[in-house]
Amino acid sequence: MNKVIVVGGGAAGLLAAVAAAEQGAKVTVLEKMFKPGKKLLITGKGRCNITNDCELQEMIKNISGNGRFLNSALRQFTNEDMVRLLNDNGLETKVERGGRVFPVSDQAKDVVDTLIKILRDLGAELLTDICVTEVLTEAGQVVGVKTKSGKSFKADAVIIAAGGASYPATGSDGSGAKLAEKLGHTITPLQPSLVPLTSDSPYIADLQGLSLRNVQAVVYCEGHKVAADFGEMLFTHFGVSGPIILSLSKTVATLLEENKTEIDLMLDLKPALSIEKLDARVQRDFEQYSRKQLLNGMKDLLPQRLIPVVLDQAFLDEEKPVNQISKEERRRLVETLKGLSVSITGTRPLAEAIVTAGGVAIKEIDPKTMRSKLWQGLYFAGEVIDIDGYTGGYNLQAAFSTGYAAGTAAADQ
Repeated sequence: MNKVIVVGGGAAGLLAAVAAAEQGAKVTVLEKMFKPGKKLLITGKGRCNITNDCELQEMIKNISGNGRFLNSALRQFTNEDMVRLLNDNGLETKVERGGRVFPVSDQAKDVVDTLIKILRDLGAELLTDICVTEVLTEAGQVVGVKTKSGKSFKADAVIIAAGGASYPATGSDGSGAKLAEKLGHTITPLQPSLVPLTSDSPYIADLQGLSLRNVQAVVYCEGHKVAADFGEMLFTHFGVSGPIILSLSKTVATLLEENKTEIDLMLDLKPALSIEKLDARVQRDFEQYSRKQLLNGMKDLLPQRLIPVVLDQAFLDEEKPVNQISKEERRRLVETLKGLSVSITGTRPLAEAIVTAGGVAIKEIDPKTMRSKLWQGLYFAGEVIDIDGYTGGYNLQAAFSTGYAAGTAAADQ
């Protein structure tokens, strides 16, 4: 019977342990926190967006960071397999907008509890408050791990599933990458993915808390369009956040890594309307509110707090009567509605990112088994690998699938 040590009790680690135990291995999970699954508990705003109910190719497309590397793992353990595993063990799930899968209870804790129950029913051991500091090797073979307390655990295989470097309070503090680096693995630099963006635009503070739906956000760098997304966003005290901002944030982080500084976010506030149709809409509103000041003549077009900002960028006097607005001034207004500029100064810290980009280089990992190409008996799973995706359950499915592939292979080696 193979002895398998899993370093990390998060999404990837728990699935790796389940898979290895199902194959008959003697499994021990070593989790540095007092409780396992702490990052799982905060996913989906505490509801746990387990996976996404989409086809394989769509899943790969939405794992923008090296998604093709996961083709084999995602086929071995699919989104349907993940849902079935939970359903068969008493946890009901539901599909919401965008294919997002959640527990019916809307409680992330129920997902963690179910995975732990499965693990224990299979006879695996789960030890908490144990920090692994070194993977032990002999003659090219992994033989166990050493912990911070000095205690060693022998093993035939070790799966590093210690997460990335975002939300360090959950245990995801970059320690997995450090373990891999000590063993000679190449680490793609860790950077934030799915993280809010900061701005020094003077009106940001006035817009704090304002949420916009159905807007188009485009990232420009030095005047060139580099990325775009459509959906919801939120203004915060430091800049911008929300689903489309998080999706664009990796692009921004990469530009900053390349020392690019002229980064702007252009917001199309009315993406469903062409310039011509929007101009016609504005004219109708202006006819209706012809005797009002411009500030009050746009109340049907925009949220009240956003109107002064748009007028300022369009160089228009908010107190000017609507019936005195010239054709040229209306043109500037329409162009601003189709391209409100927000200067971007950076991202929030890696510690605040939902997902970490970077990690163990995929060229050094077998995509079918998640086995290290440098060491016999060493495997990787989850966010410690250089993979990352958009919001919507894609990152968790990547963790579950790589965990399952690693656990199955580690038990069978």
